Amino acid sequence: MNLQTIIDKLQLNVLTGPRDFSSITPKGGYTSDLLSCVMAGAKQGNIWVTLQAHMNIVAVAAMLEVAAVIITENAQPDEAAIAKANEQGVILLSTPKASYEICGALWDMNLR
Repeated sequence: MNLQTIIDKLQLNVLTGPRDFSSITPKGGYTSDLLSCVMAGAKQGNIWVTLQAHMNIVAVAAMLEVAAVIITENAQPDEAAIAKANEQGVILLSTPKASYEICGALWDMNLR
């Protein structure tokens, strides 16, 4: 399953610049709001689901080379964080849904 399919099925808002999302195939998922847990547990190619929307998520996402970050519950990064994400090649997505709901939907889509 590619990232474009996930964006479409979950009706995610793309916060960063356009990319060929259909060419990105996430390898799994990880959920946490604690950056130290993400650094220890998330893997390259994962989709990271979080409520956090500050600049530090961009640094962690870039370091781990995650496929995308889904920011939940209508949390919105500021313009500086979005600009840094674009510069670092990090894909930021958002949704009004709760992290729990997004994780369940990703699981139902067989993203393990």
